[in-house]
Amino acid sequence: MRYSKILAPILIAGSLSVPRSAPAQVSINIGAEPACPYGYYDSAPYNCAPYGYYGPEWFAGGVFIGAGPWFHGSHNFRGHVDNRFDPHHGYGGPHPEPGERAFNHFHGNEMRDGRGHEGGGDHEGGGGHGEGGSHAGGGGHR
Repeated sequence: MRYSKILAPILIAGSLSVPRSAPAQVSINIGAEPACPYGYYDSAPYNCAPYGYYGPEWFAGGVFIGAGPWFHGSHNFRGHVDNRFDPHHGYGGPHPEPGERAFNHFHGNEMRDGRGHEGGGDHEGGGGHGEGGSHAGGGGHR
């Protein structure tokens, strides 16, 4: 009993002096959006995509709407890509140079949602739906 009278205050003081843990905070900085003439791939390392990878619905007023963490399209967006130009599908050809002039002969073979997911949409090649359900037109590339 004598020891408990001495030990109790020491244990209480010791437990009160233990620092409380702070809530964890996670911050991820992905950096600036890549400056690519025809857009960039929708997965890391976000390299510039060659002309023809993205269909016209990926461009609004000639400006790429983004992909991956910089995607600026609507939640239900689906746009055509030509996965023959995708390194994940074996593409090892040339990539665009800054200032390269665009041409308008896109033929997509796959739909993507801007967040790296395949599928969606019910169009074959060409057009597709842009933002707000309107049909995307022409090349639209800058």
